Amino acid sequence: MSMDIRRLSERKLRGEELSAGEIQWIVARYTVGEIDDAPMATWLMAVCCAGMSDAETLALTEAMADSGERLEVPDLSGAVDKHSTGGVGDKVTLIAAPIVAACGGCVVKMSGRGLGHTGGTIDKLEAIPGLRTDLTPGEVLTQAREIGLVVAAQSKDLAPADGKIYALRDATGTVRSSALIASSIMSKKLAAGAPAIVLDVTVGSGAFMQTVAEARALAELMVRIGRGAGRRMAALLTDMNRPLGRAVGNAVEVEEAAAVLAGGGAGDVREVSLEVAAWMLVTAGLAGSIAKARRAAEEALRSGAAANKLVALVEAQGGDSSVLDLTLLGHLPAQTSTWGEEKQGIVTRMDAGGIGRASLATGAGRSGKGDAVDPAAGLRIISAEGERTRVGQPVIELMASSPEHLQAALSELEAAITISEQPAEHRPLIIEVIPPEGLA
Repeated sequence: MSMDIRRLSERKLRGEELSAGEIQWIVARYTVGEIDDAPMATWLMAVCCAGMSDAETLALTEAMADSGERLEVPDLSGAVDKHSTGGVGDKVTLIAAPIVAACGGCVVKMSGRGLGHTGGTIDKLEAIPGLRTDLTPGEVLTQAREIGLVVAAQSKDLAPADGKIYALRDATGTVRSSALIASSIMSKKLAAGAPAIVLDVTVGSGAFMQTVAEARALAELMVRIGRGAGRRMAALLTDMNRPLGRAVGNAVEVEEAAAVLAGGGAGDVREVSLEVAAWMLVTAGLAGSIAKARRAAEEALRSGAAANKLVALVEAQGGDSSVLDLTLLGHLPAQTSTWGEEKQGIVTRMDAGGIGRASLATGAGRSGKGDAVDPAAGLRIISAEGERTRVGQPVIELMASSPEHLQAALSELEAAITISEQPAEHRPLIIEVIPPEGLA
């Protein structure tokens, strides 16, 4: 069959539906370099303008997943994956995944690095001295069978088409398309091989999706893609208008995750992590109801079994688990300071986007893909949104890479935090849940 990318772009721009074979041809030829960036960018722009049907989006997802290796994990009992669309202070994977593993599940998760104000799980884990995230497929499956828990960096051999297409989307301003966003996320999830997937779609100023309507539409689309590919799916919409927890950065977030697993830590992190873990257990078929799953998850925390799973993961991946008991995992920040000790009142607003940008400014994040991150940099929240602060008590502690990084972060905080005598707006942590099929 003779095909031409320009004619396919013209057809798509007219609103015509492309066949699965045509979409597979585009992805395959672009991946190997037989289609250049310019005509591919034109096709992506046509998709952004005209949209894609569910059938087209599933075909695009499958084509990107098929562009490289696929992990074969369906034979692992209770295998389940989890994906967050990103946020500020989001260390849920570091808590929910060990909980699920402690309850008999098997979590094989390919995670990413942070970009911009949203943190990445891989950057956080790599703050642990010695810990490796660049595991081979064989190492991933061996560790999954031995301890039921793996969190590794996205392999270049898994869905390579997605990486190439995303870089082009980023360069050509074709990022904001629900079909392209959903297929990018789900192609990596399908390639990772788990038969059950739970999505945490964050909503608010610190998230990619700013409104509940946008987040719901994206979640529903990804759930339909997953089900169309034969996966058991569930999704949660969670609030990201304020930071999650009291730690934003890399080592500081691992420290907070370890505290939650030890029975302490921030209550909002604990609540979201337990809810995500419970839905992972239900979606994986390890619990018959959300109530039973929640009880099992809470027991895994109370007994210390979940904390032991995090230790097992760190040691299996070459890390030093003893640092989980140390402040900032033993790292020493180059610069420290505080913000807000001259202020008094209620923390009426703590904007997640602004806090994320402040953390980025400390050196904890990256503005471009090649930037290095400082594991010791970041923020500690002393007075969270809704809490009262008084003169002499800092609202935020900062750890930064240099005096310049510190000053930039302090400037961001001024716009991100409002202190007054007005109470903070009440917002639920869990906004909505799309349960697995067959579970009301």
